[in-house]
Amino acid sequence: MANIKESMEALLTIDGAMCAMVVDSSSGMMLGQAGAGVDLEVAAAGNTEVVRAKLKTMRNLGLDDVIEDILITLGKQYHIIRPMAKQEGLFIYLVLDKTKSNLAMARRKTQEVEQHLSF
Repeated sequence: MANIKESMEALLTIDGAMCAMVVDSSSGMMLGQAGAGVDLEVAAAGNTEVVRAKLKTMRNLGLDDVIEDILITLGKQYHIIRPMAKQEGLFIYLVLDKTKSNLAMARRKTQEVEQHLSF
């Protein structure tokens, strides 16, 4: 089992990783972070709204399912939002440089880190 700091540092070993954090989606507050490249406090609050909106939409559609991850593709970056299965209300947020990263490997590593994260 890894703690938050170790887990976020593990995510930064992904090719192209710029920053990573764990966010409490009930408050929008960061519980831990590593790296730089975006304003992490703004990203935590804004992506909390993304997660809430998607969950609300799923409820409204009557979908009985869970979010594995949300991928936002920008011109120069990938943003991965991964709600944590073991810790309801928390999500991992990872920012990648699009030109230096392998999206499939990043998603796989994010899943692996989530499984070993402890609080």
